[in-house]
Amino acid sequence: MVIVIFLASLALISITLWAGDRQTQGTEQSAVPVYSYKIITVYPHDKAAYTQGLVYDGQILYESTGLYGNSTVRQVDLETGKIQQSYSMPTRYFGEGLTIWKDRLIQLTWRSRTGFVYNKSDFKQIRNFSYEREGWGITSDGLHLIMSDGSDTLSFINPDTFTDNGSIRVKERGKPVFNLNELEYINGSIVANIYFDNRIAIISPETGAVTGWIDLRELTAREKNLSTVDVLNGIAYNPKNGTLLVTGKLWPELFEIEIQKEGRPVFL
Repeated sequence: MVIVIFLASLALISITLWAGDRQTQGTEQSAVPVYSYKIITVYPHDKAAYTQGLVYDGQILYESTGLYGNSTVRQVDLETGKIQQSYSMPTRYFGEGLTIWKDRLIQLTWRSRTGFVYNKSDFKQIRNFSYEREGWGITSDGLHLIMSDGSDTLSFINPDTFTDNGSIRVKERGKPVFNLNELEYINGSIVANIYFDNRIAIISPETGAVTGWIDLRELTAREKNLSTVDVLNGIAYNPKNGTLLVTGKLWPELFEIEIQKEGRPVFL
């Protein structure tokens, strides 16, 4: 009798473990959603701009450009693409990501481990700050600055002291996602350009999990047919329309796009 109960218990344990394995496998194999897009408007863009950061406050478009000797912070007229105001960085700096914090603009540099804070209205430099990594992309969730450095890690930064407040590792179904670049925070999600990838990742700021991809391969192909262009880079959010503004390095166009799934609008 004891032997029968023991064997039954082993069978029950085996069934439980088998069911658990199947559940784990199902989770690992579940596909991350891939979203398409619809072009709403095509705007002109300075094809000499090596776009590193893009941010829109609902009225004015701000852009950071890179390359040594050509790095700038700009105020750009969205409709015409004309530069309305510009600040040229010292030639030793390679400009990177850009974000808005209250009435200020915050810009990173690539390998100088130095960031700059400007008055949003006149680009007057207020201060600089240091960080112990490369600077790639930057955005804000309203409480922290969120920064990428080209790895699979996003760092949360105190916007007043510029000290680290933790980090997350970005993964898709358990696998690290590297080359995180330009960032934008939209309604509880981080969206990120991936360097040398024609997709935009949608990321949970709590877990680092990639919850979706926006496939822009056709958009990149279109630009390559128009001009000699570099990679996709630059994401800004238009809160009025619930759309994204996207462009790339040396692209002659900037696009306002509506994110879609199976032909229907998806609002991030």
